[in-house]
Amino acid sequence: MAEMHGVIRSFLDWLYKASGVAAALCLIAILLLIVAQMVARWVGDIFPGAPNYAGYMMAAASFLAFASALNGGAHIRVSILLNAVPPKIKWMLEVWCFAIATATIAYFVYYAYWFVYWSWKFNEVSQAQDATALWIPQSVMVVGGGILLIAFADNLLAVLFKGNHRIGSNIVDQSFGE
Repeated sequence: MAEMHGVIRSFLDWLYKASGVAAALCLIAILLLIVAQMVARWVGDIFPGAPNYAGYMMAAASFLAFASALNGGAHIRVSILLNAVPPKIKWMLEVWCFAIATATIAYFVYYAYWFVYWSWKFNEVSQAQDATALWIPQSVMVVGGGILLIAFADNLLAVLFKGNHRIGSNIVDQSFGE
C-alpha cells in the first residue's frame, strides 16, 4: 500500500511540474511568435494569425500553470486568518476551502469539456486569418483545468487524512547578499 502511495505521489508531483514546464514553453512560444512577426514586418511580409496564436499560447500558459502555481504557494490564500485561528478551526477552514475549490473547478472542467466538444462537433473555426479549429486551443483549457482539479483534490485529501495541505511556501528568502 505504501509503495502504491509512493508511485501515485511521484506521478502527481511529476504531473504538476510537467504542467508548469509546459506553461513555460508556451511563454517561450509567445516570445518566438512575436519575434517571427517582427522579422516578417522587417522584411516586408506578414505573419497571418500570429497575434491569435500568441493569444492561444497565453491562455494555454495560464491554464497549464495553475496547478504548479497552487502547489508552489503562488495562489492567493488568506494565511493571516488561517494562522490566527486555533488548529481545529484551521483544519475545518482548510477542508471547507479545498472542498469548495475542488467542487468549483470540477464544475468548470465539466462545462469546459462540453464547450470544447460542441466546438469540435460544429467545426467552429477562428474568425481571423488563421481559421484555426477552436477546439484545439480550447482543449488546453480542459487539460489545465483537469490538472488543477487533481491538485485541489490532492490537497483536500492531504488535509483530510494527514491534517495538512501540500502547498509550499512562496516566501522569498530575505538573506540574499548578507
